[in-house]
Amino acid sequence: MGVTTKDIARICNVSRTTVSRAFNNTGRINEDTKQYILKTAKELGYRPDILATSLKNGRTRSIGVVVFDVKNQYFAQMLNAIEVKARRHDYFVNITLHQKNKDLEHELLQKLVDYRVEGIILSAVSKGREFEEYLKSLNKPVVLLGNRVSSDFPFVGIDEKKASIEAVRMISSRGYDRIVFVCPPLSDADKENVYTHEKRREGFLSAVNETGIQNEIIGTWDYVQKVADILTDQSNKTAFFCSGDVYALDIMKELRSKELRAGLDYGIMGFDNIQFLGYMRPHLSTIDNSVELVAEKAVDVLFDLMKGKEVKNKIYVEYKIINGDTI
Repeated sequence: MGVTTKDIARICNVSRTTVSRAFNNTGRINEDTKQYILKTAKELGYRPDILATSLKNGRTRSIGVVVFDVKNQYFAQMLNAIEVKARRHDYFVNITLHQKNKDLEHELLQKLVDYRVEGIILSAVSKGREFEEYLKSLNKPVVLLGNRVSSDFPFVGIDEKKASIEAVRMISSRGYDRIVFVCPPLSDADKENVYTHEKRREGFLSAVNETGIQNEIIGTWDYVQKVADILTDQSNKTAFFCSGDVYALDIMKELRSKELRAGLDYGIMGFDNIQFLGYMRPHLSTIDNSVELVAEKAVDVLFDLMKGKEVKNKIYVEYKIINGDTI
């Protein structure tokens, strides 16, 4: 059995209240007594009972995070930034993955509440009024990133529409005759939350209408074959704007097998600027959506909510266009 505060109080010849004051740095306590208690606790290998403490004061010093998965490096970067930032607040992060399963998403959120996390950061796959009410029923501060659910919950991200407009303008300025927007998740819009990709499409449509350039949207999961089919017609100089770096990389891999060169035989641009791109040649043009800054800001907003502060319902961080070798 481990050392308890009762043991430390007996050894130091003080009350358990005094021991508690020493550990929590609260109340009136002689500095020499405090240091003696802390030194004794360290020598005895005392470890606080976090569960008992949380049950007593209602604080677990933990937050929950629910995201899609870690197959996409975007989410791996996000989770790393959240964990590091939360640790600076001396908080533990309980990370869970819903893998685009709405039932699992509900289950994980409930489990986090059962584990008494003090707040939740969520990249949602669910949407609609019913899910909004479910989130409210959790009675926990919730911050959204990636996909927005409603204005009743603060959302942290970049201005996806504005970023897409700027990207299409840049592509248009490079002399392309046609721009194709590649966004497979749009095919799932009727059954799951694809807010981020829908905003990117809005930006694309706004920009092509402005420039008058020929355009097309591929919104299905057979996008690689469709891109290859488009390039059988070499009469137009074509660029592909992909709503995710992973889609762009898939396309480049397939077209490389057909001896078509990115940046020469066609143009291509991604979205996210995942870290893996630094190892790729040619260097993919993309949009850096500041995933680390978004994640860190989400933690800041969540802690403000946990402290009862008012926060904005939409918080944007800056993005950056990465001018690579493929446009």
